[in-house]
This record gives sequence, C-alpha cells and structure tokens, in this order.
Amino acid sequence: MAEMVEEKVESEYSGSITKRLMAYMKPYTKQMVLSIILVLLITVFELLRPILIGDAIDTYIEGYNQPYAIVEKSDLSFQGEYLSKDLEGADCFAQLLMYEDEYYYFTDLNAQESEELHEISLGSVVPESVTKDGMVIAGISGEKLDADELKVLRNNDFHGIIRIGILYTIILVLNLICTFVQTWVLQLTGQNIIYEIRKEIFHHVHSLPLRFFDTHPVGRIVTRATNDVESLHEMYATILIRLFRNSIKIIGLAVVMLSMNLTLALYSFILVPVIAALTVVFKRLSRKIHREIRTKISMLNTFLSENISGMRLIQIFANEKMKYDEFKDKNSELYRANIKQMSVFAIFRPLIYFLSQLALGIVLYMGGMNVLDSTLTIGILYVFINYISNFFEPIQDLAEQFSTLQNAFASAEKIFTILDEKNTILEKENPVILDEIKGKIEFKHAWFAYEKDDYVLRDVSFIIHPGEKVAFVGATGAGKSSILNLIGRYYDIQKGQILIDDVDIKDLSIAQIREAIGQMQQDVFIFTGDISSNIRLLNDDISDETIVKSAQTVNAAHFIEHLPEGYHEPVSERGSTLSSGQRQLLSFARTLAFDPKILVMDEATANIDTETEQLIQQALERLMEGRTTIMVAHRLSTIQHADNIIVMHKGKIREMGTHQQLLQNDGIYKKLYDLQLYSV
Repeated sequence: MAEMVEEKVESEYSGSITKRLMAYMKPYTKQMVLSIILVLLITVFELLRPILIGDAIDTYIEGYNQPYAIVEKSDLSFQGEYLSKDLEGADCFAQLLMYEDEYYYFTDLNAQESEELHEISLGSVVPESVTKDGMVIAGISGEKLDADELKVLRNNDFHGIIRIGILYTIILVLNLICTFVQTWVLQLTGQNIIYEIRKEIFHHVHSLPLRFFDTHPVGRIVTRATNDVESLHEMYATILIRLFRNSIKIIGLAVVMLSMNLTLALYSFILVPVIAALTVVFKRLSRKIHREIRTKISMLNTFLSENISGMRLIQIFANEKMKYDEFKDKNSELYRANIKQMSVFAIFRPLIYFLSQLALGIVLYMGGMNVLDSTLTIGILYVFINYISNFFEPIQDLAEQFSTLQNAFASAEKIFTILDEKNTILEKENPVILDEIKGKIEFKHAWFAYEKDDYVLRDVSFIIHPGEKVAFVGATGAGKSSILNLIGRYYDIQKGQILIDDVDIKDLSIAQIREAIGQMQQDVFIFTGDISSNIRLLNDDISDETIVKSAQTVNAAHFIEHLPEGYHEPVSERGSTLSSGQRQLLSFARTLAFDPKILVMDEATANIDTETEQLIQQALERLMEGRTTIMVAHRLSTIQHADNIIVMHKGKIREMGTHQQLLQNDGIYKKLYDLQLYSV
C-alpha cells in the first residue's frame, strides 16, 4: 500500500519538463552560446581530418596516376621541363606509370595520348614490350626512372604530404583546445546550475508547512536534494551539448557524403530508417524504466533513513531479521529495475553496432566495385569508410544520451513535484508589523482539523493576557499540542479566529510571530556542531556572553562547564552524546538566549529527573517573569502555580480555572489529579 502511494505521488507532475529545465540555463546564455560555437568548430575539424587524408592519398600518395601538364614555368622541373598538375589549357602532357614495382616516364604526349595513358594507369598495365631502359605501351614509348629521378619527379608530392601533415596537426591541436574549453565551460556551468537547484530545493523545503513533513518521509526529500539533483548535472554539463554536437555531426557527415558521391551516400543511408525506428522504441522503454528506477531509489532511501534513525528501537525489540528481509525486498526491486535497464541496453547497443557494420560492408562492397571500375578514387573510398563509422557512432551516442536524458527527466519530475508543493500558510503582501508583541493571545471559536473534517479542536475560545501563565491539561489526543502549533501558525485553523495583541495572526508577519515565541518541546533536536552553535542556532546577534548567561540562568552551565571543551564541545546528530535531561536544559538555554515574549512549553520537563527539575523550577520562574507562558503537561505538579488551567477533552474546553478552583469543582481535573496522586 505504501508503495502504491509513493508511486502515485511521484508521478503527479504533468508540466513541461523541458521548458522548465531550460529556464535554469537562461542566466548562462553566453556560456551556452560559446559552447555551441565551439561544438560547431569541433565538428568542422572532425569532418576535415578524413578529407585531408583522402586528399593526401589521391593527390600525393597515389599521385603517379595523375598526368602532368608541360608548362613554361612552375615549381617542379624535371629533365629540363617544367611540370604542373593543373591541366587546364595545356597542350602537351607527361604521365608516370608503375609496372612491377618499377616506374616509367612518358613525355611529349598530346591530349588523346595523355588521356589514354591515364586510363591505363588506373587499371591493369599490360605493356607491349619492356626493356631495361623503358617500355612501350599503346604504341607510346616511356623511359624507366631510377630512385633518384623518381624522387625529383615526386618532390612536390612529398612536400604536399608534409603540408597536409602540418595542417592535420594544427587541426588536432585546435580541436584539443576547443574541446578543453568547451568541457571546462560546460562542467562549470553545470555545477553552477546544480548548485542553484539544490539551494532552491533546500529553501523551498524550509518554506513548506509542517503538514508537508507529516506526509512526506525524510528519505524521499533527501533523495530529491541529492540523487535526483545529481542526475541533472550530467544533462546540463554533457548531454545537451552532446545531443547538439551529434545532431550537427550527423547532418554535416550526410551533407559532405552526398556532395562527394550521391550514389554511395544513398547506399550508406539505406539502414538509417531501421536505426531510427529502433531508437524510438529504445527511448520509450528507457524512459519508463528510468522512472521506475528513480521511484525505487527514493523508496529505498526512505526505508534506510527511517530505519537508521530508529535503529535503537529495532535492536531493543530484536527486529533486525525482519528489517533485513524488508530491506532485501526493496533492494531486490531496485536490482530488478536496473536489470531491466541493462537488458534494454544489451539488446539495443549490439543491434546498432551490427547495423553500422552492415552499412560499412555495403559501402566497402559498392565503393570497392567503383574503385575497380575507375569511377571512384581510393581517397574518396577512405573518406566514406571513415565517415560511415563516424556516422553511426553519433547515432548510437544519441540513443544512449536519450537514455541519460530520460533519467534526468525522471529525476526532474520528482524534483518539480517537490518544488510545486504549495505553502498553505500564506502571508499577506503587506502584513501588519507590530511595534512590540506584548503577548496577549485569544482564540475565538476556533475549529481545526489535520485531515478534512476530522476536527481536533472544536469551537475553542479563551483569552491569555500578557504575562499570564496558562496551562493546558487533558488526556492524550485532547488537542493540547495542536493549540501550541496554531499559536505559532505552523498550521491554520479552518474556522474561527486566533489573535495576538488583538490582531488576527493571518494579518501579522509570520516571522514576527515566530520570533516572539520561544518553544521548548519534549523531543529536543540537537544539530551537529558544538554546544554554543546549538544555543545560538546561527544567529550572530546572540553574543557568547548571552549564551553563557542563558546557560547559567537555566542551570545548563552546571554540566556544560564540566565538558572537556565547554561551550565548544562537539555534539553529534540528535545529541546522542548527551542525556535527555542535558538536551532539555540546552533547549531552555536556547529559548532564553532568543529572549521571546511568549514561552511555549510542551511537556518540557517530562524527561528531566526530579533533582534536575527542582534546579530549573527557580530558573523557569525567573524566565517566565513578564512573559506570557503557555504550558502543556501531564504531570500536574508542575503547573499548580499557573494563573489559569484549561482542561481539554476531545477537542473542547471542559473546565477552566486555578488549581484550587478546579479541585473544588470535582470535575475532570480533580479526577486527573487524584489519579496521579494515588499512583505515586
């Protein structure tokens, strides 16, 4: 049942996740634009590198297949003639042929002879005759070149390869610099965004009413601020730009391939529709599974938080085995959800790889046939082979990035569900600010329920004058603690009015109300830090002298000064190193340090032994001087000197008066008093 509630809550968000996530990027528009520009440059560099190598193959490495034009002047001089690879407008040509690892040079060719020899050089060379000095082919004679002559002839090709090598190196360095800058900018931007989201969650959670914490486990809230926020980091720092980069890369590769060889490019893309269909299916499955995983993680964290906090109780009742079995079940659910995710990846990734290799095989076959037919150069075939590998790699990356994106979206849904929780305790735009809260409290026909019409308080009316000491007594569930929560406006009543100094608390500033109230509870929460910080509670206006004076007034200094480091003694979470009585005394010192006008004590002396209680009674009397004091206590001996005692029963006020008056009435209070008196 709990799991059904959890899943229902987790899937409530129905807004535009993408639009909302993008809103966090607005303050970093410049950084994102810079990253996009860098991505475009990186993509251009990646597209250029194969082209440079292909050009080196076709123009220089395989350069002997190209005819030379004999011109009047050029950088290449061979056997008294100037040669150029620019054939436009030339009438006289030369050609280099390779046969059985030997090179033969043909010169003084006309256009027809040059074209004929060029076609022969691209295919199978079958000479009519071969001698030690030359060969005859197609009726044209050519001389054999030795190594030195070949080196002179191909000197420009050698320098061309060096130039391409230098350019290739420059592009690599530029690519490295751009990648470094882009990665740094994105990671920094991502961390800044995540920092802001965490702050927003923490601030928003602090603003929510106590009703929210009554219905939401601590573990789930912690998961939102940690695991779920962290899953957004990769999206902002990596995924979005990689999605853009891979999309641009795919488009760029497609455009270049189509422009180089339309037929071969179309053969390369023949399997793209199949891959696109697989990607859509994968995306849908992945998002569903990621949602399930995030929910299971939240449930597991909630379970751990609750059970680690209650470890003492678990061990007291020897309940470890049952709790271990519960943990095992929840852990198994998360394990199975992760196995589902792995199964989807295990099927999708090999399928995409298989299709990419199949496409590569098609390109090799068709391109190889074209090379043999002399309709395609080896350099262009190399470019296509390189491009086809690079073409399917970003497609595969896109699918996996979609998976990570789905994970981020699943986390974002849960984060936004928390952020969209409304604070039901609303403050007016221009609340009333009193010059000073004197401490008069009045309830006028107040009705209050935690859930719908299940009223805890029913038509409650009373007045507490400034400086009065009023106590609420009654059986458990009578509504005593609810009254205290309503005075601090931690909850709002459904009907009636609550006034402080004759002003409706809904018209007052919430901050001013709570600053005026010092609340001492039975369950004292101690924060990790030291004694001093737990009294001050990060309020720098409270001096060290005030802390010491407050501790001395409530007799907390008696144990604090005996600690090894005194007021700077470290304390752990919940103050496990302190006794219950010591934690209560710290609570008294904390309250006094803030100098409130209204004191609220909810069973504040319940965990204090008789000796300690006697020590603080005098301190409490001094503390209550001039302050409105409201007490809730089951031990009637602690409230006998109250100015007014209000007896609650089933949400209503049944009796009201001083201790002696109520005893004389022989009502509920008298029965409670006799019960405690004779049970001692």
